[in-house]
Order: sequence, then structure tokens, then C-alpha cells
Amino acid sequence: MTDLVTTASDQGAHDGDEPRLEWAPAPSPTRRRRWPLLLWIGIPLAGVAAAGWYFGTTLIAPGVTVAGVPVGGLTVDAAASTISDGIGSTAVEITADGVTATITGADLGASLPAEELAREALAAHPLWQVGGWFPETDRTAPTIDPDATTAALADGFASVWEAPVDAVVAYDDAADLYVVTPAVPGLGVDAAAAEDAYRDALLAAAPGTLSTDLVELEAAITTEAAAARADELNAVLATAGFYVGEERTVAIPADQTASWLTLTPDPEQGRIDLTADEAAIEAAMAGLAEAVNRAPVNATVITDSDGDVLRAETEGQTGRELADTTGMASDYATQLAGGDAMFALPVSETQFETTSLARLLEVDLSDQRVYLKENGAVIDSWLISSGKSGWETNIGYHKVQAKVRVQDMGNDQVGYLQPDVEWVSYFSGDQAFHAVYWHRNWGTPTSHGCVGMPTSLAKVIYDWAPVGTDVWVHA
Repeated sequence: MTDLVTTASDQGAHDGDEPRLEWAPAPSPTRRRRWPLLLWIGIPLAGVAAAGWYFGTTLIAPGVTVAGVPVGGLTVDAAASTISDGIGSTAVEITADGVTATITGADLGASLPAEELAREALAAHPLWQVGGWFPETDRTAPTIDPDATTAALADGFASVWEAPVDAVVAYDDAADLYVVTPAVPGLGVDAAAAEDAYRDALLAAAPGTLSTDLVELEAAITTEAAAARADELNAVLATAGFYVGEERTVAIPADQTASWLTLTPDPEQGRIDLTADEAAIEAAMAGLAEAVNRAPVNATVITDSDGDVLRAETEGQTGRELADTTGMASDYATQLAGGDAMFALPVSETQFETTSLARLLEVDLSDQRVYLKENGAVIDSWLISSGKSGWETNIGYHKVQAKVRVQDMGNDQVGYLQPDVEWVSYFSGDQAFHAVYWHRNWGTPTSHGCVGMPTSLAKVIYDWAPVGTDVWVHA
């Protein structure tokens, strides 16, 4: 349509007249924009692509299984729930001795890290990865709780089930030893067979049935395991004590040691655990220092003229003092729990001194006297009777060679026989110091070469002079 307009010039030229009419030119047509149409088409396509990306990366590919449970097309959370439900609900029907029981994975305590496995399944087989669809069936076996299995079977076959009895170790006060009560086997369904049947039903699409005989059930703690523990404990009782070096300075009675120990059966590990009472050990150590501490005892030894020790007259003993006992009870408790009852005490030692006595028997034939000397000093002396003419006592340096408590002396060849001669100490061939009971001629040579004296004095020499003691005979 064309509009009718009035121009300004026309109005100015014809004031007072009617306005002049003219046809106005038609406006140019406006060009339409096409981008809204493209936007309308692109938005849905982008949404489809985004949705495809989202589901392709959050859903597991078709045909994927975890532990035999299908999880294709599921999210991680849904797959984890499905895995848990699948292994828990899978059941086996077991028949034994005329009794039938249905045992599920939940009854067996079957478990898997379901969420972790679901994440791994998604990572390996996302929906977008078409080449990963319908992979080989996953046969990851769940973990089965042996205690739950035993409980489930015992409950399902309660009418025929006989539970085994574990061996027991206990202290016998009368015998002062640990003794063993043997284990008693039970009767029931083999747990391993039941577990295998369950796994087959879950992973191999087996029928889920098991027909079996009852079997003997071994105790968790066997007689052999208990006997080994008892042997170890009895060794503990035999050696328990506080030691200084190799010396068991303070022995601990068997019943007291046993009172410190606690035995705790651990059927799951098939053993008997051992602990020790630290507080009781601490209390028993109250008088330990009094029993351990001692002053040194000096030694006295008998030697010959060369300094060789012939005999210890007094045994030396090292002095010792118990060190700080802080923490000792705890250490001993730990040691006992490990089966070691020999506790080494920390002590400081004081060494003893040794006095040497070089002894000599001197026989003066002129004075008919014997002298007992130590380190050159005379400590005793008395008259003797030495060999008479023709039977003289051998002069020179000799050593005590042998000792005889009592014997007959002489024979038919020498013309005499003296029975029951006591306290004989030989020093030169068949010449000896000995007792004389058949005369009292002291100070006079009377013998057949021996050095005779009263019985009591012969015993002094016999006890005082060990074999090897120096002998000096002179005129």
C-alpha cells in the first residue's frame, strides 16, 4: 500500500488552500536473519553429545562382570551395590547325612572390595569404548570368613554336627609342670568343600548343590601344638631365675613362675599365646638386691717354689652390686612371654685379691726335726724319727709325690711288715712322712728311711702339704 503525504513546500505555496496530496515512495523490504534457526537445531545436538559423553564415561560397558556378577550399563555406585548383593545372595544347597541346608554367601561371610572393583571395571570398560563391550567373564573370587563358614555349617547341620574340642595347656600344682589335655576331633561338613561349591555357583554358573559325607573336624588348637607349648613352658620353669653370668643367683620356684604367666588360646592362629604379669614380677624383685649383693672374698693358693699353684686353700669370690632395676620387670615380662626365663642381671663387680703361700717341708736330720714353712717363714715344727744307719733318709730336694690314707708297710724281703700305717705322704721313692704308733723314740733315727711322727702330726702334714709341695732334707 502507498501512503498519501503532504509536503512542506506545498503548504508554504498555498497558504489557506487545501493541502496537496502526493504518493509517498514504498519502504525497502527488511532482510530476515537465519541464525535463530541454526541455534534451534544445534542446541539439541549439543545436548545429545554431552549426554553421550556423560553416560559413556560414567556407565560400565554392556556384558561386563565382576566376580561373575553382571554390572553392564551401571554406574560405579550401582555396580558396587549389585556386586555385594550378588555375592551375598548366591546360595549352595548342601546335603550330608540326610540333612539339607541352604548356605548363602552372606552366611559364609563372603566379601569383596565392591566399590574398588566397580571403579576398575569402569576404567577398563567404559560405555563409550565399544571395543570393550562383552569382555571375558571376570572370575575374581571373594574372600570367605572361615569362622562364619564354620558357624553357618554348624547351624545348618546342628542335628548331626559335633564341634571339635581344642587341646588345653594348664599348670599342675602337684607335678610343678605344665600338662596337656589332648584335643578331641569333631564331626561335620568339610568347610573347604562348601566354600568351593559356593565359588563354583558364583563364578562358574554351577548348579549350586553339594552332596557330601560328614568328615572328621580337626580342632583349631591341636594336641601337637599344645604339647610344643607345654614343652616350652616347662623349660621356662626349669630355668627361671635372675642370673649373674652363668650363675643362677636367684632361682624362681616353678609355682611362682607359673603364677606370673597367662595362657590365652588363639584358635584362629592355632596356637596358645603367652603373656607375663609385669606387676607381679616387680613385687617379687623387692628383695633382689639383698640376694645379689656381696663383698669380695680374697683367695689363698698353695704354690711350690716355682710359683705353680698346687691347691686353692680359699676360693676367691668376686664382689658384686646390683645396678639400677628401673624397667627390669617390664624387660623380664617381655622375655618370659618369648619363652626365655634366664634374666641377666646388671651388676657392677669388684675383683678379689689372691694371696700365694709357697709351702716347704724341711727335714733337719741333725736335729731330727721337721719344719713347716710358708713363704720362707716357719709356722710349725716338731721332732721326728728318720732312717737309721743303713736305712738313711735320702738327702736333697724332693716333692710330695703321692698320698695314701692308710696302708700296710714293709714285706718279708726287707724283714718287717707294719699293718695299717696312716697318713702317708711319699716324697722320695718309697720314703714317706707317716704316722708311727709302734714307738715313741722321737728325735732318734729309728726307721727304714721314712720320716715318722705321732699320728696327729702326720695328719697335719697330710692335710697341709698337697702333692707337689717342696721337700728339703739335709743334715
